[in-house]
Order: sequence, then C-alpha cells, then structure tokens
Amino acid sequence: MKNSRRSLLSNLLRGTAVLAAALTLGTAFAQSGKPIRVLVGFPPGGGTDAIARVLSEKLKNELGVSVVVENRPGAGGQIAAQALKAAAPDGTTLFLSHDHTISILPQVVKNPGFDPVHDFVPVGGFATFVNAFAVSGGTPARSFNDYVSWVRTSGSGKGAVGVPAPASTPEFLVKLVGQKYQLDLVAAPYRGSAPMMADMLGNQIAAGVGSVPDFIENHKAGKVRVVAVLGNKRQGAMPDVPTFDELGLKGFDDLPYYGIYAPAGTPQKFVTDFSAALSRVVAIPEVRDQLTGMGLTVGYMTPEQLGTRQAAYTEAWSRIIKTSGFVAQ
Repeated sequence: MKNSRRSLLSNLLRGTAVLAAALTLGTAFAQSGKPIRVLVGFPPGGGTDAIARVLSEKLKNELGVSVVVENRPGAGGQIAAQALKAAAPDGTTLFLSHDHTISILPQVVKNPGFDPVHDFVPVGGFATFVNAFAVSGGTPARSFNDYVSWVRTSGSGKGAVGVPAPASTPEFLVKLVGQKYQLDLVAAPYRGSAPMMADMLGNQIAAGVGSVPDFIENHKAGKVRVVAVLGNKRQGAMPDVPTFDELGLKGFDDLPYYGIYAPAGTPQKFVTDFSAALSRVVAIPEVRDQLTGMGLTVGYMTPEQLGTRQAAYTEAWSRIIKTSGFVAQ
C-alpha cells in the first residue's frame, strides 16, 4: 500500500512539474505579445501548407500567441528560405520546410541566396514521409506496370511527368524511372504541388511525382491513383500500393523529412522553448491522427536530431545527384 501511495504521489508530482513548465513557457511567449510567422515555401492548398496549418493552430494554443502561416511560394521554397535568412533573429519568424529546400536545392542551384548550415538553426522535426508516383484519372493505368505499358504503346515511349519544383527529388526520380524502364520521360516542373495536382485532376498531365501528403486525399477519393511509393516499406495510409523497392528500383531508403527552422542568431532559449512546445503538439492524438492521415510518419526530432538527419540526407542525395550527371544551374 505504501509503495502504491509513493508511486501515485510521484506521478502526481511529475505531472504537476510538466504542467508548470508548459504554463511557464506559454506565459513567456504570451508576455512577449509578438505573433510568430511560419513561412511556407509553397502555395496554399498543397500538402506542406496543410501540415503547417494543422501545427500552427495547436502551437497557438500551446504558446498563447498568434501563430500565422505565411505562404511565400516560388522556386521550390527558395523565396521563403531567403525571407527567413533576411528576417530578424528575434523568435518571431520560422520556416516550415521539407527536405527539398534544405537538402536538395542548395546542391542544384549555384546561387540559392542562402546556406541552410550557416544561415538557419534547426528548431525541431516532426515527421518523415515518402515520395510517390501517381497517375491522373484520365489514364487507363491501374498500376505502375500498366503506366509503363501505356506510355510505350500510346506515347511511343514518351511521356511528361509533373513535379512540384525543378531540380527536385521528384525530378531525379523521373529521370531514374525513365532510365530503368527505357522510357523518354520528361519532368514538367510546377510552382508547388497544388498547381500540379490541378492539372492532374483536369487530365492536363498524365502523371506526377510528389510527396504522399500531396496526393493522399485525391487518391482516397479516386481522382488520381498512386501506383508506387519510394523506399522499401509500404505506407500505412495506402497499404495496397507497392514500393519502388518491390518494383526493382532500389537505393532510396533514406526518408525525406519535415522540420522547422529559425534564422541563425535566434536566442537559444527561444529555440529550446519552441521545440519543447512542438514536441507536445506532435504528441496530441488528434494532431498525430491528422498528420498520419496525410501520409506522414509522425515523430518528434530535437534540434540536434533534425540537424543530424538533415546532414545525412544531404550527403545521400549528393551522391545521387553527382551520379546522375546533373550540373548546378
């Protein structure tokens, strides 16, 4: 009985300490009175925008200050990244981004206008995801092999595949798929996943490559069909879709990531406190369910863990980009 009481008292004290810390954090942000901007480098309506809005709503409740999503679309997130670099490092401006802007873009653009290693500070990560290959509803293909056969017969081996940004992971995937299946596939770059999806829904383009969150709602609605996903593990949100690993295209097991960044020079206390708030938001069942439903594998990463994942992913794709013969432009 005494041990049970001690255990109960210990749990109560631990819970009280956590609550006190959360209240102190919220009070500190509330006292500043300054709203927090979360920059997103893609248009409203895309997967990244939807993710940012889910998190910002809960972060607002957690911190006690307004957290506003600000879309700065263009150049694969480059414009938003440049805006982050130029922002005052006072804790009022953050950047929510996936791997493309942070790990890929600086390797494929000669003068991107920012260096993520020196100009940004990792605040925290919250998910990984995979890229997917999808076909529009106007194509007869019901599988990836169907798509390959359809391109060979109806297009004489030629086809256009939409990608959310030029010189992106999806564009390199299009090139590798074309090489493997001996197809003349051309990547058609868009200003984000939303306009690409609009053209796919309108049957203006027969196929597209993007993240699972970009496609999942329309895939579930039967408006587009995801026919393959990257990596060696099928996705819980679409268990019937095979992986490219199963289809014979291997070597893409290092998963892309989502993270939040601040300008270099941002006070460490802000980074630590905001990251702690992010960890609590990601742990909310409702948030986890929403993000999982978008096709993400949810998991909080500390600033240090996000920095490590960023470095590893950048190195992995550096090898792939060099092997492809791509020259930075």
